This record gives sequence, C-alpha cells and structure tokens, in this order.
Amino acid sequence: MMMAPTETDVGLQAESLGKDFPTRSGPLVVLRNISLTLRRGDAVVVMGPSGSGKSTLLNVLGTLEPPTSGRVTIGGTDPFSLSHAELARFRNRQVGFVFQDHHLLPQCSALENVLIPTLAVRRDDDVAGRARSLLDKVGLADRADHRPAELSGGQKQRVALARALINRPTLLLADEPTGNLDNKTADSVAGLLSDLHRDHNTTLIVATHSRVLAEHFDGRYELVDGCLSAL
Repeated sequence: MMMAPTETDVGLQAESLGKDFPTRSGPLVVLRNISLTLRRGDAVVVMGPSGSGKSTLLNVLGTLEPPTSGRVTIGGTDPFSLSHAELARFRNRQVGFVFQDHHLLPQCSALENVLIPTLAVRRDDDVAGRARSLLDKVGLADRADHRPAELSGGQKQRVALARALINRPTLLLADEPTGNLDNKTADSVAGLLSDLHRDHNTTLIVATHSRVLAEHFDGRYELVDGCLSAL
C-alpha cells in the first residue's frame, strides 16, 4: 500500500475532477468526481474496458483538455491557471506522453524523433547526448540513425518511451502503450516502462485494459462509469 505523500513531494493531484462533453441531447458525462494524489516516483495503472474514459482521464491529467469541474496540479502548479503559451511550455517540460500508436515522424531518424520535444525551447545542455543515452537505455543505441520504417513495432514504442523522457518530465502518461504489440514484445516494453520511470523518478500513470500489463505495477485503479476506485 502506498503511503500518502506530503505536500513537498506531490507529483500529481486531482481534486473532484469531472469531464463532460456537450451533445444534442445534453452533456455526456465521462469523468465523475475523481480524486487522486500521487507523489513523485509513484507508478499506478488505471484499468477499464474500451470506452470507459481512460484516454479522457489521461488527456485531462496531461493538460491536453481542461476539466469541466475540479482541479489538477502537477508538481504543485495548476496548469489550467496558466496562459495558453505558458500552458504549452509547461506541458512540454513537465509532461511526457506514450500512446498506443507511437506517433513517430516517418521522415526523421530515431534520434531525431527523440529530440523533437526539445525543439520548442532553448537548451544549454547536451540534449543530443541525453537522447543517445536514452536510446541506449531502451536498447536502441545501434538504431539511432534508423527511420521508423526500418524499426519493428516494439522498437518504435521504445523510441517513443525515450522521446517521452527527454525533457525529464514530472509526469509520464502511457495510454495503452502495449496495445499494438504481441505478448512477448508487450511484456518487454512494459518492464522497460516500469524500469525507466523508476530510474527517472517520474510519476507514472498507465491506462490499459490488459491485466498482464497491470501486473507490472503495484498501484492499481479501475475506471467504471466515470468513477475511479482503487483495486
């Protein structure tokens, strides 16, 4: 059982979070009164069938969509209180995303894909060196110059993991990261995701319907009818 974090080490906090979308017949409620507090370095999985709202939850927590009600803070900052430009910079620096589809740019090499999040802000450190180090950690040091078409599905997802971590985010979100992979590759990527989050002391939330993937994490929640409950 995870101990309650103190105010000084909270990585993410959601308070009475709600999200609905307007329709012709009235609001479509997707998330209902969700509260969740995780400290830096915690890793949890959110389970639920397709259509249960897992992706919407990650989009709100990752600042891609504002909540209809409630409040989100990441590393002590309320991102939705920021201006549009400030929010974009905050998201770039503080949040890393890994999706079911890797979303790599086909014209770029693995190294260039990892570096893409660093292009939005001026850097003084050796980001290329850090990118190569991350590719080495995910077992792709010898594939840095390969384009996505030359990589397997599992290798593409490993590049996506490295890209998500390049800016040293406070929060790492993974939405069905093994959904398009065979069982052996999925297990390998899941183990790597768990190891990388721990190495980088990042708060990790994984959304999945896979119980095999969920077994890699101690903190488990279920999203049913828009409500989040601990398992």
